[in-house]
Amino acid sequence: GERDAGKGLEMRKLVLSGFLASEEIYINQLEALLLPMKPLKATATTSQPVLTLQQIETIFYKIQDIYEIHKEFYDSLCPKVQQWDSNVTMGHLFQKLASQLGVYKAFVDNYKIALETAEKCSQSNNQFQKISEELKVKGPKDSKESHTSVTMEALLYKPIDRVTRSTLVLHDLLKHTPADHPDYPLLQDALRISQNFLSSINEDIDPRRTAVTTPKGETRQLVKDGFLVELSEGSRKLRHVFLFTDVLLCAKLKKTAVGKHQQYDCKWYVPLADLVFPSPEESEHCPQVHVIPDHELEDMKMKISAIKSEVQKEKANKGQSRAIERLKKKMFENEFWLLLNSPAIPFRIHNRNGKSYLFLLSSDYERSEWREAIQKLQKKDLQAFVLSSVELQVLTGSCFKLRTVHNIPVTSNKDDDESPGLYGFLHVIVHSAKGFKQSANLYCTLEVDSFGYFVSKAKTRVFRDTTEPQWNEEFEIELEGSQSLRILCYEKCYDKTKLNKDNNEIVDKIMGKGQIQLDPQAVQTKNWHMDVIEMNGIDVEFSMKFTSRDMSLKRTPSKKQTGVFGVKISVVTKRERSKVPYIVRQCIEEVEKRGIEEVGIYRISGVATDIQALKAVFDANNKDILVMLSDMDINAIAGTLKLYFRELPEPLLTDRLYPAFMEGIALSDPAAKENCMMHLLRSLPDPNLITFLFLLEHLKRVAEKEPINKMSLHNLATVFGPTLLRPSEGESKAHLTLASDIWSHDVMAQVQVLLYYLQHPPISFTELKRNTLYFSTDV
Repeated sequence: GERDAGKGLEMRKLVLSGFLASEEIYINQLEALLLPMKPLKATATTSQPVLTLQQIETIFYKIQDIYEIHKEFYDSLCPKVQQWDSNVTMGHLFQKLASQLGVYKAFVDNYKIALETAEKCSQSNNQFQKISEELKVKGPKDSKESHTSVTMEALLYKPIDRVTRSTLVLHDLLKHTPADHPDYPLLQDALRISQNFLSSINEDIDPRRTAVTTPKGETRQLVKDGFLVELSEGSRKLRHVFLFTDVLLCAKLKKTAVGKHQQYDCKWYVPLADLVFPSPEESEHCPQVHVIPDHELEDMKMKISAIKSEVQKEKANKGQSRAIERLKKKMFENEFWLLLNSPAIPFRIHNRNGKSYLFLLSSDYERSEWREAIQKLQKKDLQAFVLSSVELQVLTGSCFKLRTVHNIPVTSNKDDDESPGLYGFLHVIVHSAKGFKQSANLYCTLEVDSFGYFVSKAKTRVFRDTTEPQWNEEFEIELEGSQSLRILCYEKCYDKTKLNKDNNEIVDKIMGKGQIQLDPQAVQTKNWHMDVIEMNGIDVEFSMKFTSRDMSLKRTPSKKQTGVFGVKISVVTKRERSKVPYIVRQCIEEVEKRGIEEVGIYRISGVATDIQALKAVFDANNKDILVMLSDMDINAIAGTLKLYFRELPEPLLTDRLYPAFMEGIALSDPAAKENCMMHLLRSLPDPNLITFLFLLEHLKRVAEKEPINKMSLHNLATVFGPTLLRPSEGESKAHLTLASDIWSHDVMAQVQVLLYYLQHPPISFTELKRNTLYFSTDV
């Protein structure tokens, strides 16, 4: 430990020395910029001014203040680094520097005008043009170079660059500062202030500028970049897409030898002047997109979670770093596969002179962000052009330096100290929205991030012809390491001509979208937390609360034994004088009548308020059950059936037999497995067995419609396995360790058990019981 701490402090010194050297260069640059200010001011009041006082004020706005702040910071930090000792503290210096970022804010807000003014003055005044083209910057103390020539435009950009640099240095310093060091909280505070400042800076002059010029001679800037999946020659490829002020460039990272500088390879580019989004009617029919079945994606998520648990265990047991590295490599490969194969939302880009390109995204939010960013740039007066091979090389070469998204968005790329996100269930009520200019048919969808990318999880009903929709719908969303919730508001389009040829869906118009961070402290309270998401003039009001996974897994017996929810199945069937509980029969009958062809039946969550209403009616044994069922949304009925099994005080396949089911499914000899699995069914109490067989036949009938409802046996096993097998509270304590463990090995086995019976030829109650004679009754 001491050796590590020593190494950390040594690294601290190295980080600080490097920063000090760059701080010296920065101060010299600011000095060079200020040098012509005095003589210019002196001539401003004469009969032949080079610039007016107003122009000087605008161009050199706040430079003097920034220079003084950094000079003072440098003079205080320098002796501390030169007379280094491991107890040295300098967090207060960084904290003070961060607290003066207000000056930078003023500089940033004026930056564009400063540049424009300098450019206009250069054009109209030769003397100033000469000055601004060759400013002399002093070289560092120990360097051989005494001066370098730099343009005024380049120097005016330096302060913007500097904030980013300081923030990165703070990040590195924190990494190598022991948590009990007096500097630690001060550096944390400085980093927080700097990061907040960076994200609030006006995006137009983000630190992503480039020194590449457009055909019109303007500076070409990077506006947005990110990883997207492109469908190219029938297969999915991960690309890094760069949106510049006048061109969209699609690139991939070149494979380079170890130690070599990484580079991008340009796959294609489209000048924004030539870029069009084909309307749904125009887009030619796209190649068939191979969609990976949901159950394969779910399987992969479980594999990743299992590896994650192993990594945690290795770390906790101080395992070998080689073993951890191996696991992490495996996890990265699996996550990369998931990242490539999950997206299914088409985003097509067309070059009016020829080719079309197709990206697949996992979220409509991303698609509209890219589209809006491109359309905003297209409002400017753009010219078409062709890049020469040298220009293309320079532009592609600049991508590595400029990119803002450095890592592929998978969780294995995150630092260990980053928040792992939330695991459990987020309950969201979408209340209402206002701010619409005219009446429309409106609905909202909810997206959360999971495994590094966003997925759509829920959708409200359409509120017809209104400017103030009142949905008041509640949803339960499963979170898998999620950190953000997004709400998108759409106008529903009923015009059949607006079909999208890529996926045969009618294209609805996004009216607004917004995102909030899921802060574990704020969300993890038992009470609802009300909030408003603002999206360009539209306000959507919603409430949410969070239940952690271990809390949501509790089976709690009902206090009152008169109802059906939370009451033992044997009690209910005895009271009803039935073999299968009435609630199970009625819900299944209704689903078979009008939900068996519903896409995602049992997977798409029903509205929670509807489910609670049905629960109350069944619990009260109300006479109007059948009327209510026939009017109710089919997903709510499916949700009520799942809730009934989830709330049984013990699972349908019983706590007593749970360990045996787990062992039976792990047997590799088919005959032994068959014997064991059938024997276990025989050992169930009659009401449990009859209900299970009744449900089994129903789920098989649902799966027969898989081409229409997209629900395979595997999908259904994933939904129902844990619901029918998960042990009740007392039992599960023995099996569980980590919150993320709960749903890896155990859940996989629970899914496999149900899948075994679903894939088995029909099982009849009488046949099973007749064979009892051949077996002992003990398990």
